[in-house]
Amino acid sequence: MARRMFYVDEIRSGRATLRGETVQHLRKVLRAEPGQRFEISDNQSLYLAELAAYGKDLAEFTIVSEIDAPRAPLHLHLLPALIKFDRFEWILEKATELGVEHITPVYALRTDKGLDQAAVKRMERWVKILAESGQQSRRATRPVLNLPVRLPEALATLSSFRCFLDEDPATPPLLASLPVERSSADSAALLIGPEGGWDERERAQALSANWTAVSLGPQILRAETAAVAALAAISCAWQANPASTQTG
Repeated sequence: MARRMFYVDEIRSGRATLRGETVQHLRKVLRAEPGQRFEISDNQSLYLAELAAYGKDLAEFTIVSEIDAPRAPLHLHLLPALIKFDRFEWILEKATELGVEHITPVYALRTDKGLDQAAVKRMERWVKILAESGQQSRRATRPVLNLPVRLPEALATLSSFRCFLDEDPATPPLLASLPVERSSADSAALLIGPEGGWDERERAQALSANWTAVSLGPQILRAETAAVAALAAISCAWQANPASTQTG
């Protein structure tokens, strides 16, 4: 069974501190005791550490050694249109598990009214979701969550490969649209539409900005399903490429 992993506030002189709700989880749920070993991260590197002592809402660790952390086969930036928050938060959780490095919510023309104003108020909760999912998937670094943007700003995102999911039946399959030459230094930006799909004006804007329209097949998928399926397909394509090599 894999060791539990936690993000700590800082690491200094071989010692690390953890504060807040996670300390209560360690004490009351996991019933952790001094001497037990866990994995910790300062959001940069992953370490094996020993629980040294508890304080009030504080836990202290002693670093044992630095360890290798799982890494995604490429740099992924997900730009999902805002949808109902319970489904959007599921996207955040699964995108973290799939190795996404940056997440930028997007206001689309078919985004439900009110979600744009409410999204900013949810940012703190969403950052917490990313941290919890990052710990669960043993990521050394959490995804960066950017403030929501309008589509024109989203389309200005720079990346080696930029694509948006399109339900038009004439759209070529995602896997057939990926670059032939791939390496772990590549980056990919994936734009996911809202419930109801892209407006024709948005589709024209994306194509004009040189984004590639791609499809996941003839089935009409929910936005959250499409996001996870596309991220998994892109990651697997890069990981399976014999020419792909892991870099720092």
